[in-house]
Amino acid sequence: MVTLGVRRWETLAESVQGVGKKRNQDWFTCQGSGSGEDPLLLAVADGHGSAAHARSEIGARIAVDRFVGRAELFARAALDCHEPGRLARLMTYARDDFPRALVQDWREAALRHWDRHRPVADAGTPEPRQSEKLLLYGTTLIGAVLTPWLFVAWQIGDGDLAVVEHDGTLTRPLAPAEEDLGDETESLCGREAWSAVRMHWAPVFDQARTPRLVVLSTDGLSKSFASADGYRQFVAGLDDRLASEGTEGVRDVLPQWLEQASKYSGDDTTLAAALRHMSTVTGGPPDVPSDIPSDVSRDTPTDILPDTPTDTPPMDTERKTET
Repeated sequence: MVTLGVRRWETLAESVQGVGKKRNQDWFTCQGSGSGEDPLLLAVADGHGSAAHARSEIGARIAVDRFVGRAELFARAALDCHEPGRLARLMTYARDDFPRALVQDWREAALRHWDRHRPVADAGTPEPRQSEKLLLYGTTLIGAVLTPWLFVAWQIGDGDLAVVEHDGTLTRPLAPAEEDLGDETESLCGREAWSAVRMHWAPVFDQARTPRLVVLSTDGLSKSFASADGYRQFVAGLDDRLASEGTEGVRDVLPQWLEQASKYSGDDTTLAAALRHMSTVTGGPPDVPSDIPSDVSRDTPTDILPDTPTDTPPMDTERKTET
C-alpha cells in the first residue's frame, strides 16, 4: 500500500539574472512533499523581457501564482480519482479545460495589475486595447503536479521539462516537434494561448517505476549549449551528482552552474528540480484502475473541478518559494 503522508521528493531550485540584464524576468516555485495530501507543485516562468513586454517579470510571477492555485484544485480532485472512469475524466480536464482556466486566470490577474498601475498618459491618449495590455506581461510557463499515483505537466512556450525515469532513461516529454526559431515562442499573452499549451500525462501504476528526477528549466539553460545533446548531458550529470551527493551537495554548486550557463546564453537562467526519495518507493502499487486508455473522447464529462478557483492564494511578489 502507498503511504500518503510521507515526504516523497526533495527539491532544489535556483535562478540567476542574465549578464547585462536590468532585472531577472524569471520566476519559480517548488512546494509540497508529493504525498497524497500535500502534492508536489513545480513551476518556472520566463518573462519575455523586451520593450514590448515591459512588465513581463510581473507576468511571470502571476503565471506561477495562478498555476499554483489551479494545480492545488487539480491535485485535490486527483485524491478521489480511484473510481472507474474518474481518472479518464480527470485527464480530459487536464488536457482541455485546465489550460483554458489557467490562461483566463492569468489574463484577469494581469489586467487587474494594469488597472492598479496605469501609466500616466498624455491628455487625449486612447486607452490601449486589451491585447496591448496583455502583451506587456508576456511570459512562458512550465508547471508540474506530482502525487503518489499521478504525474502531470503543462507547458506553453520555450524552456524544458526533463524526466529521468526509474531505469535512468532521460526524456523531454513536452519538447515541441519543431524548436522555436530565434527568440520567437508561444506565450500566455497570445490570442488563443490555451491552444498552445502542451500536456504530459503519466499515471503511476507501479511505485517502483516512478520517475527518479524531474527537472524544469527556462531556456536560458538549454540555450547555453550548442545542441540538445549538451542539455541532455547536463541533466544526466545532475542526476549522477544527486545520486552520489544528494540535494545538499548539489544545492551549494547549483548557482555556479547556472551562472556559467547564463554567461553563454546571455539570458536569465532558472532551474527547479525534484529528486524522488528512494525509501518511499516500496510496497504495492496505488489503488488506481489499470485499464485507463491512453486517450479519451473530448465528449467525456469535465465537471470535476469548478470553473474558477475560489481559494486561489494571493500573489507573492516578494520571494520565490522552495522547500
